[in-house]
Amino acid sequence: MSSFAEPVPERADFTVLWPITTRWEDNDVYGHINNVVHYSWFDTAVNGWLMRATGSDIRELPAIGLVVETGCRYLSELSFPAGIEVGLGLERLGSSSVTYRLAVFGDGAAEPASVGRFVHVYVDRETRKPTSVPETIVAALQDLARFAAN
Repeated sequence: MSSFAEPVPERADFTVLWPITTRWEDNDVYGHINNVVHYSWFDTAVNGWLMRATGSDIRELPAIGLVVETGCRYLSELSFPAGIEVGLGLERLGSSSVTYRLAVFGDGAAEPASVGRFVHVYVDRETRKPTSVPETIVAALQDLARFAAN
């Protein structure tokens, strides 16, 4: 499990950066992006990247990834309007689960505004019982392997 004592990653630590644009509704009454939006960005980046990397609609695979854990550490504020990028890294690949390491970077910043983790457990689409991570997903995860080695 990740620890808040771990060093904060930089943009260069990620092989995949998923672009997202902030929206007016993302700001809260304090004038910065609300904390829950970071979790939405994590979900969007992981699943959007998986669809692109596998070339398939992952919702249609016989095994689907359910989110069983997320976490976020906030480091600096972001605000609308801004472009951001979510760095995706592979923290751990298990037999039925994948743990992603994530970081949100604002407007070309080298240091992240937040860092997080996101865990998918793969289950059979019909029975909802744990099953192996689909081979198409495993193959796509090789793009993220560089971060896991750092």
